[in-house]
Amino acid sequence: MPATTLLRDLVVLVGIAIPVVALALRLRIPTIVGFLLVGVAIGPNALALIESVESVRGLAEIGVVLLMFAIGLELSLSRVLRLGRVLLQGGALQVGGTIAAVAAIALAAGVPLNRGLLYGSLLALSSTAIVLKIYTERGALDGPDGRIVIPIALFQDLCIIPLVLLINFLSGRTTSPWQTALAIGVSLVVVGGLVLGGRVAMPRLLAQVARARSRELFTLTIIFLGVAAAFLTDHFGLSLALGAFLAGLVIAESDYGAQALADVLPFRDALSGIFFASVGMLLDLRFVLGAPALVLGTAGGVLVVKSAVAAGAARSLGRPFAVSVVAGLGLAQVGELSFILATLAVPSGLLGPDAYQLFLAASVLTMLATPFVIASAPTVADALGRVFRLAREPPPAAGTGETAALRDHVIIVGYGINGRNLARVLDGAGVPYVILEQNVETIRRAREELQPIFYGDATRVELLHGVGLEHARVIVFAIASPADELRGVTAARALSPAIHIIVRTRYVGAMADLRRAGANEVIPEEFQTSLEIFSRVLRHYEIPSNVIAREVAAARVELYGQALGVGPGESQLEALARLGIHHALEIVEIEPEARAVGGHPVTLNLRHETGATVVAVVRDGEVVTTPDAAFRFQVGDVVLLAGEDDALTRGRAAFLGPALPSL
Repeated sequence: MPATTLLRDLVVLVGIAIPVVALALRLRIPTIVGFLLVGVAIGPNALALIESVESVRGLAEIGVVLLMFAIGLELSLSRVLRLGRVLLQGGALQVGGTIAAVAAIALAAGVPLNRGLLYGSLLALSSTAIVLKIYTERGALDGPDGRIVIPIALFQDLCIIPLVLLINFLSGRTTSPWQTALAIGVSLVVVGGLVLGGRVAMPRLLAQVARARSRELFTLTIIFLGVAAAFLTDHFGLSLALGAFLAGLVIAESDYGAQALADVLPFRDALSGIFFASVGMLLDLRFVLGAPALVLGTAGGVLVVKSAVAAGAARSLGRPFAVSVVAGLGLAQVGELSFILATLAVPSGLLGPDAYQLFLAASVLTMLATPFVIASAPTVADALGRVFRLAREPPPAAGTGETAALRDHVIIVGYGINGRNLARVLDGAGVPYVILEQNVETIRRAREELQPIFYGDATRVELLHGVGLEHARVIVFAIASPADELRGVTAARALSPAIHIIVRTRYVGAMADLRRAGANEVIPEEFQTSLEIFSRVLRHYEIPSNVIAREVAAARVELYGQALGVGPGESQLEALARLGIHHALEIVEIEPEARAVGGHPVTLNLRHETGATVVAVVRDGEVVTTPDAAFRFQVGDVVLLAGEDDALTRGRAAFLGPALPSL
C-alpha cells in the first residue's frame, strides 16, 4: 500500500477522532466509545472516508500489543499468580459454560452442533483490552469484582490456541490427536519459557541498559522486549496480545517497571485508539439497518447469556451474589480475539456472510455497551438481589445481634492495612467499632482474631442501617475503589446528615467529587506520600522542624484551595502569601453543632481565648478576609487560622462538632 494512502487515512482518522474523543471526555463517556463510533462513521460501510480497513490494521495491531504490554506493566506477575484458583476454576467454568450454553441454545433453534460450538467459541471470549482499560480508569482492579474479572479475562486469552484447534476440527481442517496434543504442549512451553526466561534475563538486560544512562536506549529496549514477546507468541500460534501482556508482567516485577510504563504510555494511548477505530470500521451499517431487531436482540442475548455464565463462575468461587453479578456484567462483551477466530471460520463456510455480519454487528454493539454496562452493574446487582433475595449474606440488623448495643461507634469500611491499623488503635483506646469487608478470606481471618467484622457492601443504605450508622459518630472508608467510595459516601450521607465521614482515596482528583457527595475529610494517598517525601528530604538537610511543619501546612492549604476552586488563577496559599502570613497555619471546615456557627469573627473572641487568629474564610469559592458586620459563620465554611501550634489546637475546637473520645 502506498505510504501516501496510509498517511491520508491516518490524517482522516485522527482528525475526526480528536473532536469526537474530546466530546466523549466532556460528556464523561469512555474514550473507547468515541474511537469505536469514529471507526463506524469513517469506515468503508458508512461514509467510506477510509475505504479499506487494511490501511490501518497494521497500526491497530501494534496498538493492541502496546496496550496489553502497558496493562501488564500496570499489574505484576506475582499478583496474577496469587489469583491461580480464580484464573483456572473461574476461567474454565466461564469459557466452557459459555460454549455449552450457546451450543445448547443453537441446537434448540435447529442449528447443527458444529456451528453451535463455533458460535459458543466466538462468544466465549471477552475483550481483555477494553475491560482492563475501563477497570484501570475506574481504579477498580483491586475491587471485589476486579479480582474476579481480570483473572478470568486473562484465562480467556490463554484459550485462544485450544479454540483455534477446535475451529479447525469443526471446519474439517483437523489434525491428528497427536498433532493436537503437540500443538497444545508447544504453546505451554512457549508461555512457560517466556515467563521463566524473562524473569531471569529481562532484569539483567535492563540493568545493563540503565547503566548507559540513555533515555532513548532504555525506551527502545522496552519497546523491543514487548514487541519481540508478541512476535514470539504469534509465531507459535498464540495471540500477539498474550505475548506483550506476559512481557509487561515480567518487567513489572523488576526495578524498572515504573520507568518502562512511563515510556510506553504515550505510544499506547495513541495506537490503541487506532485499534478501537479499526474495530468500528468492520461494522456494516446497511446490515444493521436492514435487520435492527435481529442485531439488537442478538447483542442483548449475548450480554445476558455471557453475564449469567460468568456470574455463575464467580459464584462457584464462593463470591457473594452481588459481586458475582457485577463481575459477570464486566465480562459480558465479545472480545477482539473473537474476530480472529471468526476469520478462520469464514473461508471454510462454517460461518456464512450473513452470520459473520450478525456476529460482527452484535460484537461491536456489546463493546460499545461495555462502559455503560460496567457503570450500571452495581444497580443491576441490587435490583436482582431484591428480586432473588440473594444480594448478600444477611447483614447484622440494627438493634439485634452483635451491633445492638453499639452507640457513638466508628464504622470501618475495608480491612486492609489502613483499616487494620485504625481498628488496633480504636481497640487500644476503648472506642467501639465495627468493620465492613467484602473479601471472604479476610473476614475469616479477622473473625479468628475476634474482630467485630461482617460481610457487607457499604454502598447499600440498608446495610449501613444494619450496622447502626444513625448511632455512629464516624465512618471511615479505607477501600481501594474510587467508584465504591463515592457511592458509599452518598449512601452514608443520605442515611445520616450528622455522621462524620472520612475517606482515604488514591488520587487528589477524586477529592472534589467526594466532598460534594458529603465527605467531611478526604485524605488522598498521593498527596500524603508527597508530604512525607518532602518532609524527609528537608529533615535530611537539617531544616528546623517548625519550618517543615509550616511547609506542610502551606501545602495542605494549597491542596484544599485547589480542590475547592478558590479564586480564578489564585490558590488559597497564594492568597495567604499575598497577605504576608508567616505563622503556622490551620485549615478547618465548620461542622454542624460547632460553637462558631452563627457567630462573628470579632464577637467569637477567638484570639483572646485561644491565641489563634481567623485570617480568612472560604465560602462558595470566595475568600473573605474582611467580613462585614452582617457576616455570620455557617456550616461548611472553611476557616483559615494562624498562630502557634497550641493556639491552633485550641482555636479549631470552636469550629468542630462533638469530637471522638480522646485517644
